[in-house]
Amino acid sequence: MKKQVIEYAGVPVGIVVPDEDRLKFIAVKYHVHDLDEQRFRSTDEVKLAIRDLLIRQQAKPIHV
Repeated sequence: MKKQVIEYAGVPVGIVVPDEDRLKFIAVKYHVHDLDEQRFRSTDEVKLAIRDLLIRQQAKPIHV
């Protein structure tokens, strides 16, 4: 496998590249930067992590 673009909600947010027996996520959008360089077993696992991250970000209270 070579690098593969990861899209979320139709928007490219990063790529995965093979890294030993895993896939390393490289974020290209700021809102998924917390996942940058993390390793995953599959692209489905990456997409679930992105979804979970974005849900957590939306749940955070905004302080003025």
